[in-house]
Order: sequence, then structure tokens, then C-alpha cells
Amino acid sequence: MNASRIHGVVRIAIAVWCATLALANRVSAQGAVAGTVAIVERGSKSSKDLAEAVVYLMADRVTARAGSAIDNAVVNMTGREFVPHVQIVRAGGSVAYPNKDPFSHNVFSNTALGAFDLGLYRSGASRAAVFARPGVYAIYCNIHARMVNFVLAVNTPYVARVNKHGAFQLSGVPAGTYRLHVWHERAAESVQTVSVLPNGLVGLKVTLDARSYAPVPHPDKFGKPYASTRADRY
Repeated sequence: MNASRIHGVVRIAIAVWCATLALANRVSAQGAVAGTVAIVERGSKSSKDLAEAVVYLMADRVTARAGSAIDNAVVNMTGREFVPHVQIVRAGGSVAYPNKDPFSHNVFSNTALGAFDLGLYRSGASRAAVFARPGVYAIYCNIHARMVNFVLAVNTPYVARVNKHGAFQLSGVPAGTYRLHVWHERAAESVQTVSVLPNGLVGLKVTLDARSYAPVPHPDKFGKPYASTRADRY
């Protein structure tokens, strides 16, 4: 092997070593953000729906796409319910609503973020809505008043559901300053600034207050009360 080829091999080896070192440094600068969420209930009752809470981190600039938010999600309609009750999608992504009941449904939302109406469709059919703007969308069925779904459209890859015990973990978070959001339908959203170190941030505790929550009947897609004579009949 002549000198020029030796030098070329050495240059390639050095480049590979540098790339590997840079990747290792980036990985070592990413850690887990973990903690627990609790909900204060009226009368000191225990929370039955902690798993409906969503936690996510926001920064001024997101530099990675790794994470739990997905571009195309699914919410099934079965047993006159939206399953799951809360869904997460990346802002700009879509959610499909397949009808798995033996009767028709009409999925709609009147939210200011982006109202939509998928129209009436029968069993076995599926239609989808696009959630272009980040935020919380309340979705209903125009036939069955008790059907309620929430879609959280987020523009961050660092998002996770809380488990039934209130624990959460966000993996692969680069060091930096973030706004930690904790959302639950029965409480005001919690937002706090956190500093994530290269080895992560654990032991976070967030408490939401649901003592003033009172369910309010929602109107149909025309802004009128549901007809009591046909509600949930079909």
C-alpha cells in the first residue's frame, strides 16, 4: 500500500472516529424527564382517570423528531364511545375515526382551532380529520350526546401519557430549558419552566386541582341542545 492510500485510510478512520464521538456526545447529552402527576379531587376522593393526563415539553426550537407524537392516529368508535378518550397527534397530522358500531355516527368539532364535520357515516366506514394547529380539540358525535373525545395536537416530540398511577417519563430529551405542560380535561393546564441537565431531570411532581370541575352539556354541531327524544338511540 503506497503512502497516499495509507493517508486516505487514516483520514477515513479519523472521520469515522470523530463522527462516532460526536454521536456519543449527543446521546450523552440526552436524558429522561420523569415525575408524577396528582389530581386534587373534591371531598378528597381518589382520581380514577389519571391515565387521561398528558405531559409534554416545549422549547423555543425543537431540534429532534424522536418522540411519542405521531402523524397519523386512530380513535375507534365502539359501544357509543370514542376509544381512546384522549388521543395525541403531531400538529399537522390526522386522526381517523373508524365506525365499529352497528349504527351511524357523525363526528364533529366546533373548536376555534379548526372546526370540522365528518358527516354521517355507517358501520365499517372511516373518515379522518386534520389537526393543523397545536392545541386541544374537543370532538363529539352529533347523534350520541355522551360521546366525547379530546385530541391534543402538539408541535414537540417530547410528549407522553401519564399512567394509571400518575407516573410519566419523557425519554431522549436534550439538555436545555423547557416549559413543562400537564393537561387533563377536568383541571386547568399546568405550565412550569424546567431546566433539563445532560443526565436528565427526575422527581418532578405536578398537582392539578379538579375540585371546581363541573361537567356541562355540550351543544350539537348546530349549536343547539341535543333532542332528548332521539339522544343515543341510534
